[in-house]
Amino acid sequence: MSAHIRSVIIITKSGDLEALALGRRVADWLMAREVMARVTEHSPDNGDLPACVTGETPCLLLILGGDGTFISVARRAHAASLPLLGLNMGHVGFWTELTRDNWEQGLTLVLEQGLRTKARLLLAFSIFRDGMLVHGGYAVNELTVGRGALARLVRLSLFAADEHISTLRADGIIVSSPSGSTAYCVSAGGPILHHDLQAYCVTPVCPFLNDFRPLVLPASVVLRIRVEETSGEVCLTEDGQAAFALMPGDLVEVTRAPRDLLVAETGAVSYFGTLKDKGFLTGGKNCDPAI
Repeated sequence: MSAHIRSVIIITKSGDLEALALGRRVADWLMAREVMARVTEHSPDNGDLPACVTGETPCLLLILGGDGTFISVARRAHAASLPLLGLNMGHVGFWTELTRDNWEQGLTLVLEQGLRTKARLLLAFSIFRDGMLVHGGYAVNELTVGRGALARLVRLSLFAADEHISTLRADGIIVSSPSGSTAYCVSAGGPILHHDLQAYCVTPVCPFLNDFRPLVLPASVVLRIRVEETSGEVCLTEDGQAAFALMPGDLVEVTRAPRDLLVAETGAVSYFGTLKDKGFLTGGKNCDPAI
C-alpha cells in the first residue's frame, strides 16, 4: 500500500441516499486498509470544503455523483490544490474515473501504486462594469454569454487582449476549457480539445448572417467579450450551474486560472476510450484496423 495516501474525504451528491450509502461503504473499506476517511454531503451553497482528516498531504477528494457534482466541487477545491477523483453515480461521467462496479479495483490501484494526478486547465473570469470589477470566479467546463429565458439573438464584440476579433449577433458565445469541450461546446459545433492542450475554445451559438468560426486560442491569450446589446436579458452562465446578469457595455474577461485542477487518475480508463464509449468516435467496421 502506498504511503502517499493518508486521508480521503468522500463527498457525496446532495440528497442522494444511494451515494451516501456507498460513500460510507467506501469509507469503511478505506479505514480497513489504514486510510483515514470521512464522508460529507456536498452542499453547493457552502463556500468551504471540509478539512482533511489528518491534516497531512496529499489528501484525496473522492466525489460520488455525476459530472455536475464533480464540477461544483472542483470549482471550490482548486484553490487548495487538492486532487480529485470521481465515482460516477450519474449518467454521463466524463469527469469520473470510477463506477459503482469497479471502485474497489480503482482504489486498490491508487493505494498500491500511489496517487497519479493530471493538471487540467481551468478558466477564470472577471466582469467589469464602467471599469469596476463587479463579479468573478472560475469555470471547469465552460462560460456562456447569451440570453436568459428568451431564445433571442444577442450582439457581442470579441477581443483578443485589445485587438478586436469580431462583432456578431448570435444566441450566445461559449468559452470552453479542453476538458469541457465535449459538453456544450461540441453540441454547438465546436471542436473536441485534448485534455493536455494548453488552450481553450471560443464557439458561437447559432450566429446570424456571420461567418464566425470556432476559435482555438492559446491559454496565454486574454479573451474579452463586450455586451453590445441594449435591450433584453443577457447573462453569463458558469458551467451551466450559476448565472450572473449582464448590462449593456459590460466587459467579460476570460483568462487561464492561476492554478490548474488536479485530477487523480487510476489508469483504468483512457482518453480516447472514453470518447468512444460516449459515442464521439464512431465508424463502420471497415474503419476499425483491428477488424
